[in-house]
Amino acid sequence: MQAGGQFEDATRMPQTITRGTKALLADANAKIETLAVEAAVALHGRDDVVFVDLRDPRELERDGRVPGAFHCPRGMLEFWIDPESPYHKPIFAQDKQFLFFCAGGMRSALSAATASDMGLKPVAHIEGGFGAWKKAGGPVEVWTPKPKS
Repeated sequence: MQAGGQFEDATRMPQTITRGTKALLADANAKIETLAVEAAVALHGRDDVVFVDLRDPRELERDGRVPGAFHCPRGMLEFWIDPESPYHKPIFAQDKQFLFFCAGGMRSALSAATASDMGLKPVAHIEGGFGAWKKAGGPVEVWTPKPKS
């Protein structure tokens, strides 16, 4: 425990989580567009659609990636979208549709809702995520991280 800090008292009560992931996902899914994987596969390769891969780099390396998808680690999403952030990525300033996906569709639902709340539009996410994409026969390529220089 930190001396003199908030962690000093070892008799604290356990946490009570009042809104879990089920509630957060239900709220997100109620306000965003969810595309069936077949509809997403049909959009692949269009110039007016940006596929945004939210998965961790280890997931990309292990499972492959959607060709041409923009990789945005989930932890950087808000910072990369915000044009006033020092971390802003110009891809999020383009006049395109943004189609988010993760491994199974949960992180992407929350991310699409957050992006929409920030004003990015139009946004949607892929039902079932990358797992559904692969199962449906969507194109996948091997991903190799760039060597560190």
